[in-house]
Amino acid sequence: MLHELDIDSYAVVERLRVRFRPGLNLLTGETGSGKSIVVDSLALLFGARGSAEVVRAGARRARVTGIFDAPPDPAVRERLAASGIEAEDDEWIVERQILATGKSRAYVNGSPATVGLLRDLAPHLGDIHGQHEQQTLLSPALQLDMLDAFAGTGAAVEALRAVYQRWREAGAALERLQGDEQERLRRADLLRYQADEIREAELRPGEDDELDRERTRLAHMERLQRGSAEAYDLLYDSNSSVSAQLKTAAASLSSIGSYDEAFEGFAERLQDARNAVDDVALELRDHLGTLEAQPARQDAIEERLAQLEQLKRKYGSTLEEVLAFGARAEEELAALEGSEIEVERLQGELAAAAKEYEAGAQALSSERRAAAARLSARAKEELRDLALARARLEIALAGLDAWGPRGADRASFLFSANSDQPPRPLGQVASGGELSRVALALKTCLEPEARPGAYCRALVFDEIDTGVGGSVADAIGRRLKQLAQGNQLLCVTHLPQIARFADAHFHVAKTETEDRTNATVDELSEAERIDELARMLSGAEITSAALANARQLLNL
Repeated sequence: MLHELDIDSYAVVERLRVRFRPGLNLLTGETGSGKSIVVDSLALLFGARGSAEVVRAGARRARVTGIFDAPPDPAVRERLAASGIEAEDDEWIVERQILATGKSRAYVNGSPATVGLLRDLAPHLGDIHGQHEQQTLLSPALQLDMLDAFAGTGAAVEALRAVYQRWREAGAALERLQGDEQERLRRADLLRYQADEIREAELRPGEDDELDRERTRLAHMERLQRGSAEAYDLLYDSNSSVSAQLKTAAASLSSIGSYDEAFEGFAERLQDARNAVDDVALELRDHLGTLEAQPARQDAIEERLAQLEQLKRKYGSTLEEVLAFGARAEEELAALEGSEIEVERLQGELAAAAKEYEAGAQALSSERRAAAARLSARAKEELRDLALARARLEIALAGLDAWGPRGADRASFLFSANSDQPPRPLGQVASGGELSRVALALKTCLEPEARPGAYCRALVFDEIDTGVGGSVADAIGRRLKQLAQGNQLLCVTHLPQIARFADAHFHVAKTETEDRTNATVDELSEAERIDELARMLSGAEITSAALANARQLLNL
């Protein structure tokens, strides 16, 4: 759902902020008032091409920002994370800037993004169905998605995708094994050498760090000996040692303890301190006895570290990576050495996966064909009520030249607005108004279980009422209202018969001063809606009859 659209220095808009509502949001206004600006600016957030011409005269850049509900699909969040962008849990902020130079910038949740990323996110945020937009409805892949959504075959598609992946992986592994025999032998010799070298080194994770610390210790042995000896002498061994002075101080305090018992406590604490000093000193003396130069051990450490560094240069930056490389080498070597058995296994796996795929793809095609017939029939009924009484929408399924992860079908939506014309690809023959009504018909067919309050995208219909009026406009309005029960709709309309169904009604106006033009969008109150419907009914001069008719349309 689109919560807010903020437009700055775009076309004739100086600054505009619109908060949209759940349900059916209608935008009305005089011709040329700038209603399309809302749709066009939203298209920029969905990755449409921008140009310097949209930047308001005198401005450095145009900016459009939209606040959307965060899509719950984990794949979308992973796509965002792959681009280094944090996916917020509740709302996503999408921003697009068009500079006066023609350059474009995009941001998602405050982080720079590519226009390509916006296009990837767009299907999860909303759809725009307008006369001058490149519609997702025309994409063969999304046409197949729509058919699968109607057929309820999503689980079957995902199951077939998993079988296809198994088939691909088995084929790739088999191809590797059945490659050039000499290359296989050369590869086996290399892997055997690498695995043996790593295994014979008897590596331990973290060994290099341990040896480096020991090397540092041995390199500073003389300093360790001298420092520990001096500390032992100061603490315990000399006549003026800390231990001796604590002993003297404790005895002095104890001698006067009979006059003030507080001094007895001081003496006891000094004795405890002396005991602690003595403990440290004795442990220090014992440790000093273990400190000795070990030139042979130093040489051995240097030799071992050199060996480890050589292995890391060849197989990985850490010993863990070297061990992992060795494990992979041994695994691949085992596969190459047992290639005949592995070839037979992979051939069986490939054949089984192929058989399962063929059965699954055939069953999926049957479900799709049955669903295509049902969807075509339902769409025809919807189109009849949307001023396309003779229109037909047929869904043709053709086989693919090669297997794919979604089955062996390619969907094509074929359309004819007249009974005497054969159906042809929708994008080639449908006008903008027809395309919008086809989209509305399909959306109505595909949203039978919409639930208020659930996550929804922003569905935008730009001038879906082109070329219709009267009862047909009323039918369009009713279908928009029906679709809005579980979705958010933004609809630009010129017809009061449609505007009366609005859950939120916005008026677009253009004001002109001596040297500036500005477009505004305001949400109408109930009284203002009556005036706006009356204007739409009667024109610039609002008559009492038009006001009465407007009230009647709103059932007031």
